[in-house]
Amino acid sequence: MRIFRAPGRVNLIGEHTDYNQGFVLPAALDLACRITASPHKARCLTARSFNLKAEVSWPIDRLERRGDWGDYIAGVAVALRDLGVKLVPAILEIDSSVPMGAGLSSSAALEAGVALALCALAGQQIPLVDLARACQRAESEFVGVRCGIMDQFVSLLGCPDHAVLLDCRSLEYRLVPLPQDCALVMVNTMVRHELAFSEYNRRRQECDEAAGMLGLSLRDADPADAERLPEPLRRRARHVISENARLHRFVAALERHDLTRAGELMYESHRSLRDNYEVSCRELDFLVEAAHKLDGVIGARMTGGGFGGSTVNLVRTRFVPEFRQRIAALYREQFGTEPEIYACHAAGGAFEETA
Repeated sequence: MRIFRAPGRVNLIGEHTDYNQGFVLPAALDLACRITASPHKARCLTARSFNLKAEVSWPIDRLERRGDWGDYIAGVAVALRDLGVKLVPAILEIDSSVPMGAGLSSSAALEAGVALALCALAGQQIPLVDLARACQRAESEFVGVRCGIMDQFVSLLGCPDHAVLLDCRSLEYRLVPLPQDCALVMVNTMVRHELAFSEYNRRRQECDEAAGMLGLSLRDADPADAERLPEPLRRRARHVISENARLHRFVAALERHDLTRAGELMYESHRSLRDNYEVSCRELDFLVEAAHKLDGVIGARMTGGGFGGSTVNLVRTRFVPEFRQRIAALYREQFGTEPEIYACHAAGGAFEETA
């Protein structure tokens, strides 16, 4: 029996830029998917989820899509097999503290943990960047969510107390220290609108169309290029182009410890996601506007795919208890729903636990 842990993630800025070959700034979180892996007596790959109270199983040589949560596991196994990993029968017991549907990448944490576990049981070592690519292919091609590589990359290569500035074209990255006197506080709206899955893929298709019309990646486009496009492609391109530029200004602000400017850029990012990319919703907008008025909040924005999920708030540590209390009360009053709140710090990437 071997145990593996893979973290969820939050993206500080650089939203919907990863699948446009752009730049992102995620951090791994101290919320994680924990997988206990054991050899299987039968020639099967079996996964048991404590969170879902469910089990799925496949013959090890017939890993087929099922249309449920098991696709994330089978998809990783298929992607590893394509890399030359000799899969062995295994039982995977899964227990995760990464909330599902909150925009904190519970799926990437699951994929990264499964990838480490299956490689370890097979006695094969695969470079972490290659594992990230395999996990992305699993979600994009097998599951059908056309995601970029950000989530899987940071789940595998995150670093304590740092965000990861990742170039999603070259996969070159560098670590960016986060302010020591601040916490990353995620507020979960507790809603997941039905639009989320289909509209995420639609946004990617719109970006592909815009890039095709311009004859270049949106990562390489400038604001004048966006204005040549018809609507709604013009607004989609505006967001991607401005978000890449915003990210670099945000990193520069962090590195000179100008937290006021960093916070302004987080709010600008949210407005662009709301108005140009149109992936926000009234619950997310309310939380960002409410956070802006609270003491100790440096900046706030929606994070993740959108249409629900969570906001990320950069909050000075001494104000975190007050922030949790105030933002929850305001949200309850407005929507009659108790939000889940996670006060976290940046954590390291996936690893195998040792006794």
